[in-house]
Amino acid sequence: MRCVRGTDAALAALRDRQPDAAQPGQRAEVEAVIQAVRAGGDAALREFAERFDGVRVERFAVAPETRAAAAATLPADLRAAIDLSIERVRVFHERQPREAALVPSPEGWLGQVIRPLERVGCYVPAGQAPLFSSLVMSAVPAQVAGVPEIVVCAPPRRDGSVAPEILYVAEALGLGPVFCLGGAQAIAAMAYGTEQVPRVDTIVGPGSPWVVIAKQLVFGQVGIESLPGPTETLVVADASADPRHVAADLLAQAEHEGAQPVLVSTSDALWQAVERELESQLRDLSTAATARASLDQRGVVAIVDGLEVALEVANAYAPEHLCLLVEDPWSWVPAVRHAGGVFVGAHSMEALGDYVAGPSHVMPTGGTARYASALNVRHFQRVMPVVALAAPTVAAIGPAGARMARAEGLEAHARAIEARLEPGTEG
Repeated sequence: MRCVRGTDAALAALRDRQPDAAQPGQRAEVEAVIQAVRAGGDAALREFAERFDGVRVERFAVAPETRAAAAATLPADLRAAIDLSIERVRVFHERQPREAALVPSPEGWLGQVIRPLERVGCYVPAGQAPLFSSLVMSAVPAQVAGVPEIVVCAPPRRDGSVAPEILYVAEALGLGPVFCLGGAQAIAAMAYGTEQVPRVDTIVGPGSPWVVIAKQLVFGQVGIESLPGPTETLVVADASADPRHVAADLLAQAEHEGAQPVLVSTSDALWQAVERELESQLRDLSTAATARASLDQRGVVAIVDGLEVALEVANAYAPEHLCLLVEDPWSWVPAVRHAGGVFVGAHSMEALGDYVAGPSHVMPTGGTARYASALNVRHFQRVMPVVALAAPTVAAIGPAGARMARAEGLEAHARAIEARLEPGTEG
């Protein structure tokens, strides 16, 4: 990890980081895939499945009996762990307000109503391993929001099947069809629809750079919750922190390919102890090669004077995950302005948040936490204002509206208002 000292050096080291740029020609290739799927439908999907995944797929939707049989193959303890995750994520999101109200007054009725999206598509990555937890974190908030249909796309394994862990989650949640589709072609299929794959209203879920580019290209045709880049964690730690915990949290982030682990500390001695711990814990880590690459290529350690400065650096960076491993961590929570999620104290490790803490682990990356939120119920709902004015209210405010309309050169607007101001239109 690269070590810098002082506020300016820390801000410079962490400034303007962006998700990994697309390789030359990659965007054009994704555009070609999307256009082919849009024009060719299922035939194009079959061609891409053979070209990219090496499998021939006739029916993309996994058969119900196949789903049930595959889900039953999981070990009982893993099924129990997934069930616990589903329960905790559901309870957490059920606490989020989901209703709006129409408020009567002498002026009439003003307010808003909330409606869930009709159909949502969840993409589940399965490159190095099936990230079935992402389906829990995407689908459960959608269910709580009231979405009636949730479809899933997951890349095929070498034998053409979908990972049983993904199928178990789909079965446990009672989701709609699971399609054996991956990559940009899966995003295109959900965005535009094919003979077998229904068009959705919004697409959620992380994925490879190919998937992220595809989501970017179809945005506007469908909703997109985010364009996730490499994952990141920033740990703020003082001299009271346990070096083992700091190192463990940095490695938990670093074992994702391309991740950025960051430590901002007020203690040089702590960093020296953490550095030793990193080497010790890497020795028997099965993902050591990936973790070491993340630490060496993107890892940053910033030594600063005081926790006020540390939080200033953290807010400027706007991390996906912010971990407070400091004495009296709750006293510093009010100072956090920009973070995807805040993990308070030694017992609130971000790794647990990825699975069973409760909030969705789909959080904004690449500094987008300055304006974006973790995936939540509101991502799957539309808010519709409702206006039902009484005639006396129109009489009172109508002239102002007509005057503004004419100032903008919209005469028909003004006349539509004034038509209600004429005698005999009070009803």
